[in-house]
Amino acid sequence: MAYAPVFVWPPRPRALLRWLPHFVFPTNAIVFVIAVALWTWATPATETMTTLEPGWVGFLLVRNLVVVAAVYGATHWWVALRRSQGEQYKFNPSWPRPRAGNRTFGNQTRENVFWTLASAVPIGTAWEATTLWLFSSGRIGWLDWAAHPVWFVALFPATVLLRELHFYAVHRLIHVRALYRRVHSLHHRNTNPGPWSGMSMHPLEHIVYFSSIALHWVVLSHPVHAVFNMVHLNLAPIPGHVGFEYVELGRYRYPTNGHAHYLHHSLFEVNYADGVFPLDRWFGSFHDGSPDSDARLAARRRSRTG
Repeated sequence: MAYAPVFVWPPRPRALLRWLPHFVFPTNAIVFVIAVALWTWATPATETMTTLEPGWVGFLLVRNLVVVAAVYGATHWWVALRRSQGEQYKFNPSWPRPRAGNRTFGNQTRENVFWTLASAVPIGTAWEATTLWLFSSGRIGWLDWAAHPVWFVALFPATVLLRELHFYAVHRLIHVRALYRRVHSLHHRNTNPGPWSGMSMHPLEHIVYFSSIALHWVVLSHPVHAVFNMVHLNLAPIPGHVGFEYVELGRYRYPTNGHAHYLHHSLFEVNYADGVFPLDRWFGSFHDGSPDSDARLAARRRSRTG
């Protein structure tokens, strides 16, 4: 497990060029395609969204429920119900217990599905609807493709990177003891996470998690960038929580790069970031699963109690 060759000295341009396709494919490319399709064919007309009305907001809610239920449900069916690859590449060879007394509805999957569909999607949709209304009503400016084609394209990867910084900041915040106990501990019930675990959070956590879309309130963007951000927020948690290093799709192995986040769920206070920026290395919370990392974590814990 290693960081991308971006923040390295001396620079490694060849390694960076070899890494760039992995940044785009497969996850970010899939998110891009879904976002463009949703903006083109499944988002109300701008004229309709100039005023906040329940009709078009409800349409967005149903649209997002369908996308999330389809993608999460298909992934869960493939790896956990069909068990197409058994325990091959699974971080934890055991499977979540079918019954657990400390779970909502007594079952990890049912709990995860409930918080995803009943809390995450409605709260995320509220953020998205507000943002699209701000664009449509002229309260925030639009980035014109014809006038700024380079920035228009660059803003897609920039959105991923800015969202990563936002995620790290709010993730560290909700690990503060009081917030962790009252809010984030719900998500961390999933010590052996599955595909539905990624969005299984307390509603207050959903509010701050989806606030990433407010980036487009201050950075000159186009509504398609906001939709891209929302799709990323909705779907990007799957690879980090699916529980496998690779998901086999026929002869293709989908790399999840999920080991770092799996260790976060196992050890709680490591690997808060997830992506390009080596924030955990900079701030001393990186763990790669090695005995050296175990020793550093133990030393950090002793320093707090001693």
